[in-house]
Amino acid sequence: MTKPSLPDLLHAAVTAVGGTERPGQVTMAESVAEAVDDGSHLLVQAGTGTGKSLGYLVPALAHGEKVVVATATLALQRQLVERDLPRTVEALHPLLRRRPEFAMLKGRSNYLCLHRLHEGVPQEEEDGLFDVFESATPTSKLGKDLLRMRDWADETETGDRDALTPGVSDRAWSQVSVTSRECLGATRCAYGAECFAEAARERAKLADVVVTNHALLAIDAIEGAPVLPGHEVLIVDEAHELVSRVTGAATGELSPGGVNRAVRRASKLVNEKAADALQTAAEGFERLMELALPGRIEEVPEDLGYAVMALRDAARTVISAIAGTRDKSVQDEDAVRKQALASVENVHAVAERIANGSEYDVIWCERHDRFGASLRVAPLSVSGLLREKLFADRSVVLTSATLKLGGDFNGVGASLGLSPEGAAGPPGAVGSSRPAGAPAGSTPGSGPAEDGPAAEIPRWRGIDVGSPFDYPKQGILYVAQHLAQPGREGSRGDMLDELTELVEAAGGRTLGLFSSMRGAQSAAEALRGRLDVPILLQGEETLGELIRTFAADDRTCLFGTLSLWQGVDVPGPSCQLVVMDRIPFPRPDDPLMSARQKAVEESGGNGFMAVAATHAALLMAQGSGRLVRASGDRGVVAVLDPRLAKARYGSFLRASMPDFWYTTDRNQVRRSLAAIDRAAREAGESGQARD
Repeated sequence: MTKPSLPDLLHAAVTAVGGTERPGQVTMAESVAEAVDDGSHLLVQAGTGTGKSLGYLVPALAHGEKVVVATATLALQRQLVERDLPRTVEALHPLLRRRPEFAMLKGRSNYLCLHRLHEGVPQEEEDGLFDVFESATPTSKLGKDLLRMRDWADETETGDRDALTPGVSDRAWSQVSVTSRECLGATRCAYGAECFAEAARERAKLADVVVTNHALLAIDAIEGAPVLPGHEVLIVDEAHELVSRVTGAATGELSPGGVNRAVRRASKLVNEKAADALQTAAEGFERLMELALPGRIEEVPEDLGYAVMALRDAARTVISAIAGTRDKSVQDEDAVRKQALASVENVHAVAERIANGSEYDVIWCERHDRFGASLRVAPLSVSGLLREKLFADRSVVLTSATLKLGGDFNGVGASLGLSPEGAAGPPGAVGSSRPAGAPAGSTPGSGPAEDGPAAEIPRWRGIDVGSPFDYPKQGILYVAQHLAQPGREGSRGDMLDELTELVEAAGGRTLGLFSSMRGAQSAAEALRGRLDVPILLQGEETLGELIRTFAADDRTCLFGTLSLWQGVDVPGPSCQLVVMDRIPFPRPDDPLMSARQKAVEESGGNGFMAVAATHAALLMAQGSGRLVRASGDRGVVAVLDPRLAKARYGSFLRASMPDFWYTTDRNQVRRSLAAIDRAAREAGESGQARD
């Protein structure tokens, strides 16, 4: 039988999901197939509406090797496992003459632990919790949630937290879940044969396609011990999020609360001398943290250094003591030991990392209103880690609607370890936007390891397959260049006046993206007093409920901060104006961002462009992408920050956004918004008349 062609397979899959074939999707599928065939790496920018999930699933399934797909959001994981993969597999089965299997895999703490559920939380009295499972009529929300989860445990097939509806708080879930360090192991656990996490791992081992998240991918890269099954192809969707997720997984925290928890858990398992030493070290650390000021710590003060080293040494002693003793009087002692070891080992690891003070780490103090101060340590860069761990021994495809920042892939490539730091090279050079004579949108490149030989350079190229939308005709990018430049603090009266006029002209229908929660709150308060349209504010209801309400009512506005810049998909007349109050540069006092910027400058690069401007460009690309979600959408992205029009870096930021028609004419924009509003109302009225 003749092997089916890629276009035939793609056509079958697109038909099965009820989609429309797009030229960009075909280009993407062909490029993914080529990368998988020759074992190279590919960055694909695929705009909204391209159908990128089928653009990578079809060639991956056709190739027949083991594939891992990692995404950033639960919504996309569900779309892949519940919609795209089942329909695609059914459509391709007759053509491929095989039925690929697929499975979802998450970290162990995402699955209900039957041992923890039935045996209870070791030493749970430390949190003042009563045994809700023995209580006939629990009245607290925590108690009711725990009883509901016990009933759910008898019904669920997966034990996956995300399958529990409605959901529960982190505190409630922690009572019925364990981390990988706390797990007893399937062979030692009385419930090992029924374990949900182990069942998920077994399904993943047998599957042809495993869908997971960025966090588990990061852990797989960082920990050394593999948590994902072996695979030949890795596809990273929503790849613009990968660096921040890997950074988060590689960040350690040392807090008085966490240290005291470790003391309580270990105290019953070790001799008095070891327990007292850890207790004394914890008390010394807590006293210093009560006075600690937030901010980066470039050189650890002597007293804090001694306190951290005391914690490290005491924790190491306790770890040895726990490993060498067993207390048969402690009920369920294995679980107690595992939980205690997990807590103390975390204290030891983070304390040692801070005490060592590597030049490749950033240390800072963070203060939380509720939990007090803590020390945090994060890698200055994860590019080397990603280059070494992500791109070895497999073909990697990274895709997103926003990978080209400032018009090329250099910024994202550098953050992934795929190009020289801050370099773009002349045409034809490694890491350049494209070689001389190559078509636009094709970016061969590699980028050497900092110290590695050329043979270790990952081979990669970047392509932009475009979008099916006609951005210049569907949207306007308006920059309010007449406004005063925003300062660090204080009210912006002229901005609020401009925002009011724009929302009024649009008839509501506005998604307001603010760089701070304070800005969103003040804008919502001001406009609620000026306009007769509903203004929803992030934090006043769950995010999902806010977005549903916003989508259901054309006149409603939704104001919020960072999660809205990337998490809203509302096609149609409910979202016809997207407003950004200011360019979302990182805060000047952000310890990690400022450290990264300084490092680039010390190596001779432009730290502001490499870090701050790139961060802002990514958010602005994502935020402006909220406007056009379907072929019939029309609207305006309004940026109320004159720097986008006047500053030298403005062109870099604009080049990262969709190619909307650009203007600074405020009167033109008001007329356009009014016309869009009028057309939407007329369409709604005619639709009601037909009904």
